[in-house]
Amino acid sequence: MADIESAERHVVTLKDVAVASGVSISTVSRVLDDRTPRSRSATAERVRAIADDLGYRRNVSASSLRRGATATIGVLVPRLTDAVMALMFEAIERAAHRRGYFAVVATCGDDVDEERRATETLLDRGVDGVVLATARLDDALPASLRARGIPHVLALRTDGISPSSLGDDETGGYLAVRHLLDLGHRDIGVITGPWFTSSGRDRRAGAERALREAGVDLPEGRVLSAGYGLDHGIDAARELLSGADRPTAVFAANDNLALGVSTVAQALGMDAGGELSIVGYNDIPLVSRLPVPLTSVHTHFDRIAEIALDMLLDADGSARIERTMPTLIPRASTAPPRSR
Repeated sequence: MADIESAERHVVTLKDVAVASGVSISTVSRVLDDRTPRSRSATAERVRAIADDLGYRRNVSASSLRRGATATIGVLVPRLTDAVMALMFEAIERAAHRRGYFAVVATCGDDVDEERRATETLLDRGVDGVVLATARLDDALPASLRARGIPHVLALRTDGISPSSLGDDETGGYLAVRHLLDLGHRDIGVITGPWFTSSGRDRRAGAERALREAGVDLPEGRVLSAGYGLDHGIDAARELLSGADRPTAVFAANDNLALGVSTVAQALGMDAGGELSIVGYNDIPLVSRLPVPLTSVHTHFDRIAEIALDMLLDADGSARIERTMPTLIPRASTAPPRSR
């Protein structure tokens, strides 16, 4: 394999990748062409790995990224139909504009291969750096970007290594459950985010810390891990609330999950803020306008975006992780428990 350091001194070409891979230039071109179906052969995987190691860019080199040649920032999110992701992108767009940059967005769903393809597409367009608002802790993409010297920052999550700007999710989970405990609830259900997200793990850790401090147990059946969608909240709420021995309060690790809990509670004849207290997370605009406004932990998206852009454009490239403190917003969906 060619020396990686030598690749940083010139624009890496298809020929460089072909020589290092021991295959023809046409084979390399075919493997790295995103317009064709992705090959899973051993040769194709090896060519892609070598291209990564060499820092191959189809249109622009990593060195041009570091010079800030286009005044464009690439932003990768799973989907823009998710209110949190839309709010995050808009905040990044505002922060970029204030610095004289233009932000462009690409979506990748929850698929690792699609995330890689979307990122490569952004880089091929000559962006000066990438903001990743994707969620997986087991994601190999940040490590690849670090190895290739490509400016990037993680937003709303962290892998513990790459520059990251996110909310203090552990504190947020703590505030949510501390609020329920202060109201007098002792039988509390917790619906966390997916296990592969730093936000889901941290919010659960904060909830458990609050319960430990109060000397309240969290039985195994009272904590459920789910995705972050509305349907995930509905499914989890059916499991939590279907029996006679159901909790008096639920902390849901995002507002979509909380809306799912509220939907199921209503179908069961339970009123939010009465028979069941519900706390969500992120405080998306919709939740304050519900018939029973939702208590939620407010995420300061603009502050997170400002920090992310400062990290991305920082000349010294220093890697750090900064957490912005969230704020609990009490509303009508939480109240002291009723006597049973």
